[in-house]
Amino acid sequence: MIDLTISIREDPGAPEHVFRLLAGDGQPHAGTTLPDPGAALAAVERFGEDIFFPKPGPPKLCTQQYGGPQVAVVTGTFHGRTVHSTFTRTDGCEIARWKAMAPLLGGAAT
Repeated sequence: MIDLTISIREDPGAPEHVFRLLAGDGQPHAGTTLPDPGAALAAVERFGEDIFFPKPGPPKLCTQQYGGPQVAVVTGTFHGRTVHSTFTRTDGCEIARWKAMAPLLGGAAT
């Protein structure tokens, strides 16, 4: 079962937009409010384990580029595990995380 709430701000002073993804058995359920629930579910199933629950490893080298002031916070449950994950666009690594989960964050996959 997947029950995630996604809170997004385009910049710190902007209004918050809230979406929800409810899913089970590989299908979005009623109550999901994302623009493309199927794509969001596919992104979560493909990347969720690694993004929500990263395994410790060597430090990553991230390009020093700025992708914008957007911030998204994802909370809830992913297959019985508690999720509290923040997404930003502050460097190359964070931009890559954002792009991987773009359908969950209310955008299109790139």
